[in-house]
Parts: sequence; C-alpha cells; structure tokens
Amino acid sequence: MARLSSNLMILAIWAVTTMLFMSKATEGCQGDLQGLITHCAIYVQKGTPMIKPSAPCCDAVRTVDIPCACQHITKEIEGLVDMNKVFNLASSCGRPLPHGTKCGSSTVP
Repeated sequence: MARLSSNLMILAIWAVTTMLFMSKATEGCQGDLQGLITHCAIYVQKGTPMIKPSAPCCDAVRTVDIPCACQHITKEIEGLVDMNKVFNLASSCGRPLPHGTKCGSSTVP
C-alpha cells in the first residue's frame, strides 16, 4: 500500500510539473524538457532522500539550457521540488550552475 501511495505521489508530481513547466513560457529554452521532467522528477521531489540521478536523467540534463529553464521555475513548481536537489542534480550530471545563479526564487549557493 505504501509503495502504491509513493508511486501515485510521483505520478501526481510529474503530471503537475509537466503542466506547469511545459507552458508556452519555456518554448525558447533548448533541450529535452519533457525528458528532464520524465526522467528527473523523482530526484528533485521534496521529502525524499537525495540520491544519485540515473543515466537517462543526466542525458536529459545535458541537453537542456538550464539557466533558461531556471527563469521559468514558478512558485508552484518550487512547491513540488527541492531546489537544493535541483542544484545537486545539475552538478551530479556535469552541468553545475555557477554560484549566484537565480533559479526560480532560489539562488545557487
């Protein structure tokens, strides 16, 4: 039952994040945004341990213009994701954000 509940939560986070993030506002950003959401959402959700991202997640991260995507992080998305995990994910996948970069309302330490 707990596993089903966890899977439903992941599905809900994926669905909401997709709707919020894949709006017209992100059209100018380069890369596989859908792949980023599909393969990486589980690594940045709030309330879960920080774990090493999968190869498909990192592949998606490497295609995305992360600074552009950061400009489109809304309060609603920040309500679902842990921004420190987002920063860690980018770094773990070889695309660290420079110190001081704004991503949503958060700043890279």
